[in-house]
Amino acid sequence: MDKAINDRLEDTLSQHDALEDLADQLQPLLKTALERLPAPLLSVMHGETIGHPLHPILIHLPLGGWLIAGILDFVPLPGVEDTDHAADLALLLGTVGAGAAVGTGWADWSNTRGEARRTGLIHGLLNETAFILNGASLVCRARGNRRLGKFLSGSGLLLAAAGGFLGGQLVYRHGLGVGQTLATRQG
Repeated sequence: MDKAINDRLEDTLSQHDALEDLADQLQPLLKTALERLPAPLLSVMHGETIGHPLHPILIHLPLGGWLIAGILDFVPLPGVEDTDHAADLALLLGTVGAGAAVGTGWADWSNTRGEARRTGLIHGLLNETAFILNGASLVCRARGNRRLGKFLSGSGLLLAAAGGFLGGQLVYRHGLGVGQTLATRQG
């Protein structure tokens, strides 16, 4: 049976020894850092208090804010002359909201293995980069360089979309977090 195109794309991206080596280096460091957190906080980060992972809930704020900012920045709205302030507020809301999504995502990734670990690493790095680009966009906008700000946030939105695709693969292909939290190893 032929694999679906999304599975072939994921395999192409994740089947590299360098990713496995990087994951081998990063995962123990992350686990050590997470062990220093209070147990109740780590439990909340994994979603144990609600019975399923918290990360998928939290991603809606950054993606929504970034998407609205992208629409306001790049889609002409008939009868609306100035959307800059609204775009900046949406971008700020999304970027601030991304902090919790990033933290819970890395906490969950700390318990992955195999191809899901490699795919999760790419997913996380894409979304971290989107977070940084959107933060830089806010700085550029505040300094009056809207053109560069729009370029940075537009680039960040594209990376977040690619990261979201891989996040879907983690859930629907690898079953991460399905029926359980990621407080235990999966993948």
